[in-house]
Amino acid sequence: MSDQSPFSHRLRLRVCGLLVEGNTVLLVKLRSPVIDEMVWTPPGGEVEYGESLEDSLKREFREEVQIEIQPHALLHVNELIKDPFHAVELYFEVSRKGNKEPEIGFDPELEEGDQLIKDIEWVPMGEVANRNIVPPSLLPMLIDWPNRSTAVTFSK
Repeated sequence: MSDQSPFSHRLRLRVCGLLVEGNTVLLVKLRSPVIDEMVWTPPGGEVEYGESLEDSLKREFREEVQIEIQPHALLHVNELIKDPFHAVELYFEVSRKGNKEPEIGFDPELEEGDQLIKDIEWVPMGEVANRNIVPPSLLPMLIDWPNRSTAVTFSK
């Protein structure tokens, strides 16, 4: 991706969701605009101005994997700085509402031929260490999911 990427040369706040069901986690496979490689990552994206974290996360799941979710606790914070990209990423535990199966969605910021998402998959927890997961700092939590800890929960 070029330096003219809609994701570069600015600080971005991103929300991502860890949807674990049984012994699997829902991940999207995409071409990373940061490292220009195929990677696996939880669904998520940029918070829009005036949008709450919770609403943003729900919107991103509708866009990327076409399902409804309920956000829960904040589990992980990651800061990415790799010129020309800078993002603060918040990873929340989420649960699926209903039983609709996920499907490949879209990035509305990108044209049809420039879409980043190439696949989605329920990845068994025993296989996450064998995937190119980004950010890699998620791996210890995914590998030891039953012992995860929360940082913050949504209050209503």
